[in-house]
Amino acid sequence: MSGNVMTFRGRVWIVGDNINTDLILPNKAFYLTHEEQALYVFSANRPGWAEQVQKGDILIGGSNFGMGSSRAAARSLKNLGLACLIAESLNGLFLRNCVNFAFPALECPGVHAAFSEGQIAEVDFEAATVRNAANGKLLSGRPLPAPLMALVQAGGVYQLLEREGLIAPKA
Repeated sequence: MSGNVMTFRGRVWIVGDNINTDLILPNKAFYLTHEEQALYVFSANRPGWAEQVQKGDILIGGSNFGMGSSRAAARSLKNLGLACLIAESLNGLFLRNCVNFAFPALECPGVHAAFSEGQIAEVDFEAATVRNAANGKLLSGRPLPAPLMALVQAGGVYQLLEREGLIAPKA
């Protein structure tokens, strides 16, 4: 992501339906630094996966991605270096955490079946489209409402509040 242009091209990783925030950010990592937390993403269901992810990779999820508690799991996905998340459907609370931490997430029906792990996805977040570079299949997702898109483009809610002088900048 560069500036306000929100297009991504990256290798795809695929997870299934009903991925909960406890799998994304497990309890054992909860009180570690944000950077250390990222190393525990999916450690229960895909041991060693966090070490395989490269900056710019794209995560594809099934239905109800991010169900469960309101822990800051979206921040861990972003800190791991993932460019964005595309899922069949997103849990509402998790989607809001994605917006708050400026981690682009898009609902896109049919995306799970349209990719195999390791293929390349091309995502235009603003147009809400996802293309499989291997076969050219183009899918249309559900775009974020303009106010939420503005928060993502601003770097997240905390950065926006700092710029507006509503909270103190990080030390």
